[in-house]
Amino acid sequence: MSAITRIDQNARRSRASVFGDLVFLAGQVADDKSGDIASQTRQALAKVDDMLGRAGTDKSRLLSVQVWLKTMADFDGMNAVYDAWVVPGDAPTRACGRVELADPGYLVEIIAIAAR
Repeated sequence: MSAITRIDQNARRSRASVFGDLVFLAGQVADDKSGDIASQTRQALAKVDDMLGRAGTDKSRLLSVQVWLKTMADFDGMNAVYDAWVVPGDAPTRACGRVELADPGYLVEIIAIAAR
């Protein structure tokens, strides 16, 4: 049986879990909630990059991404940043929807699954 590795864990959650050759990321959000959608998206994607690196992989190995937006009015602004970030030819499956996020200052939260 494969071991599970948990990264940046506390009593409630792990920011990433690794099982076999799969990496599961928790929702990544901006540290600076005062920014616009472009700023918050860049920050969240930087955290995705960091977590993937800590798990021994990178965004070229992404399998699936979920993007949660506070408002669909931010869809184009988020996509402008996301499209520049994703590796050409290695785009993962993706879903995007509007949700009520845990903190009203957050505009976007990004969840991902990757291969190692």
